[in-house]
Amino acid sequence: MKDSNYLKEMNARSLWHPMAHPADSLANPPTIVTGAKGVRITDVDGHEVVDGVGGLWNVNLGFSCQPIKDAIAAQLDRLPYYSIFRGTTNDAVIQLAEELRDFFEPDGLTRAFYTSGGSDSVETALRLARQYHKVRGEAARTKFLSLKKGYHGTHFGGASVNGNANFRTQYEPLLAGCHHIPAPYTYRNPFDETDPAKLAQKCLSALEDEIVFQGAGTIAAFIMEPILGAGGVIPPHESFMPGVREICSKHGILLIADEVITAFGRTGSWTGSRHWGVQPDLMCTAKAITNGYFPFGAVMIAEHVAEVFEGDESGRAAIGHGYTYSGHPVGAAAALACLTETLKLNVPQNAAARGKQLHEGLLKLQDKYEVIGDVRGGHGLMLALELVSDRASKAAIDKKTINTVQEVAYRSGAMVRVSGPNIILSPPLVLTEADAQVILDALDAGLAAATA
Repeated sequence: MKDSNYLKEMNARSLWHPMAHPADSLANPPTIVTGAKGVRITDVDGHEVVDGVGGLWNVNLGFSCQPIKDAIAAQLDRLPYYSIFRGTTNDAVIQLAEELRDFFEPDGLTRAFYTSGGSDSVETALRLARQYHKVRGEAARTKFLSLKKGYHGTHFGGASVNGNANFRTQYEPLLAGCHHIPAPYTYRNPFDETDPAKLAQKCLSALEDEIVFQGAGTIAAFIMEPILGAGGVIPPHESFMPGVREICSKHGILLIADEVITAFGRTGSWTGSRHWGVQPDLMCTAKAITNGYFPFGAVMIAEHVAEVFEGDESGRAAIGHGYTYSGHPVGAAAALACLTETLKLNVPQNAAARGKQLHEGLLKLQDKYEVIGDVRGGHGLMLALELVSDRASKAAIDKKTINTVQEVAYRSGAMVRVSGPNIILSPPLVLTEADAQVILDALDAGLAAATA
């Protein structure tokens, strides 16, 4: 590896970073992370901090999970790659499918379709939803419904059901037939409703109204995150997702749970759907399935959906979809080891405890700093601060101020993520009480500097 002077000189010169303006990356070079262990990362200058981002929502077990690293190395020696397109498979994906079937049994999901990551999983679920209705003889069901503020990746299908203009405007026109309803976002919503239960009912009414307007017979699926993640960590009222499930079932619409973030313990429950007591028809997973160590994902499929495909005699159920790296044996081996370790550590329990600690700490910071307009959390290790320039008007914070919070927090011991006016926390699920306090103290320092 080149020395630090070279890395700093060439930083962002020859590569474009995702989710960033190329010119901004040149003007403000990104932090060069060169090492990681446990829940801490180290930069090129040797500065070590607690990772409050968890890589990108995905390093649930920390950066030194030896069983996963060992599984990857062993698989590379046995079978580094082979396709699982029709006619071939491998031992790792067979075993993983059975273990995923057991893990997701409480969610009613019994089949796996492998992908290369979260955006791929969303795209797969959307395509399978349309195909499901065609196989059943309802070819007119092609539309998708989703939530404003929701995030479902960056492929054209996923971008089309995204509910945030940042991921849409510069890439339009997007997929036709995608329609959005208001999110159960108590801090900002078109109903001016601050009561979570009442807001949930108003959003459900809006969903019913949209279904009537579009025609139920034209809608393939409703896709939602059990807790909205990249849109600013928006937990709905406990009645919301069960209400969505009931409405979708009534109208013959598939419910796709996008659990790329929430599956495998992040909410304090094993899945986000289970957290709300709901069984979806399809579930998108990725990220924590390999602890971030290998690009891999899986769409989990409910038994009744699988039966439609497997019982087809017309040929319409032949799946014309897949990726070169679907069912990559190294990814499958990583996922097997990761699932074993995730279950052994019972990570939802710690996620719930540390999430409670962080949530209470953030509420105390809100009492201290007027710049914090809203605190969101209370469901595992998914938390956010929404910063404002004025609490009364809820006017958004300026970019310089929120960037100062992030920069000073980093110098003070914690990496946090800025997304628009939000500071998002999604640390590894193996975070300790002391680690959580480091994050809170670092944020305190950042907020103090930004508001001085």
